[in-house]
Amino acid sequence: MIGLGALELGAQVIGSGLLLIATAKLAYVPIASWFELRIRLTSGRRARLAAGPRPGFRGIARGGDTEAAPRRTLVYPGDAIVSVIVPAYNEEVVLDACIASIVRSAFPRLEVIIVDDGSTDATWSIARGLAERHPCVHAVRQDNAGKGAALNRGIRMAVGDILLFVDADGLFDRHTVEWLIVPFSDRRVGAVCGDDRPSNADRPLTRMLSILSHVGTGLVRRALSLLGCLPIVSGNIGAFRAEVVRSLGGFHEHTLGEDLELTWRVHAAGFRVLFEPRAIVFAESPSTVRGLWRQRVRWARGLLQTTWMHRRMIGSPRHGIFGAYLALNTLTAIVGPVLQLGLLLVLLPLAIGGRQAVGRDAWAVLGWLGLVSTALVVVLALVLNGAWRELRNGWTVVLWPLYSCLMGLTMVWAIRDELRRAPQRWNKLHRTGIVAGDARLAAAHPTPDPARSLP
Repeated sequence: MIGLGALELGAQVIGSGLLLIATAKLAYVPIASWFELRIRLTSGRRARLAAGPRPGFRGIARGGDTEAAPRRTLVYPGDAIVSVIVPAYNEEVVLDACIASIVRSAFPRLEVIIVDDGSTDATWSIARGLAERHPCVHAVRQDNAGKGAALNRGIRMAVGDILLFVDADGLFDRHTVEWLIVPFSDRRVGAVCGDDRPSNADRPLTRMLSILSHVGTGLVRRALSLLGCLPIVSGNIGAFRAEVVRSLGGFHEHTLGEDLELTWRVHAAGFRVLFEPRAIVFAESPSTVRGLWRQRVRWARGLLQTTWMHRRMIGSPRHGIFGAYLALNTLTAIVGPVLQLGLLLVLLPLAIGGRQAVGRDAWAVLGWLGLVSTALVVVLALVLNGAWRELRNGWTVVLWPLYSCLMGLTMVWAIRDELRRAPQRWNKLHRTGIVAGDARLAAAHPTPDPARSLP
């Protein structure tokens, strides 16, 4: 039987490993800060930022035969066509509002493709009605084949130079599309990820997810974009150069992390992947613990599958800083959660035996749990995103340790499912249609012009 001394030593070793991982993550703070500061350093840059994106040069920056975009200006290809692809499976509650927000976009050259993946509710009827009302909207129905297949069906139909993928609960701001395509003025850019924020912060769980989401989007994505190793273009607000997607064969249809897996291939093909924080879409977060569990297990399985499929990229010098980052990401996103749960299992018998692995005072415990540093990082993320009102949800700090443990458990469960080769399903959230807080502004624009059509 293992003695308490050995358990205490084990706790200290595991805790030290987790502390190193947490310390590595703190490097995101200065990098994310510089991401934002560099575009606000002068009054001229601040003025351009306030003016927002505008159409500029002609050409979508294919290869070397196009007019270059003016430097230091927020312009996008003036003749680009953007195809917005919306995969839908039982989305009758949210589809109408999603398409309405896209159609009233300020960007003029837009087509919207709804792919109904064998829904069993009124989704197809709503999709057909939307296509009849809006000439730029097209709807197609297929037998249930999964999200990846639905996305690929949309890609085959699309005529756009840029493909924009969004889930059926997404709510766009009028300028979301314009902001999202500005980086494509650089011919080296293959994909751009926007900022997805919760639309339903109306209960403790969704309020906590709302404030924590700013860390993943506002802070981490800024830092990784600047470093050139953003690992995922979110399936809920992601744009790809169409020729790049087609050259790579589209989405992989047999993985739960289709957006993650495609992003890794874009990196491997030598293209840049960037983050544009001003391209905002609001979408539903899980409103129940069960819904959160199912979503995060799906995400964890997608990460495991992608990591295995592209294991040769991890740490490979051939892929530069992205390969090195993947090694760190494997430690933090896969190994770290397992170590965290292992630490809890070690601490339990220590607590029963009256032994302590950390100091007795409250600050020592809070520091060991990482709550102090996490709270400071959250505040910075809110500053970067200009989301000051989210501070009203700061009281959810008491839920963060429970959330962290749950996330660790989802990774363990995902590993179990992968080893057992459990069935892969959409496992999509149960939609509520609730729109609260800032998301209401995105849904409050004037009614779209029903006569609008693709130029």
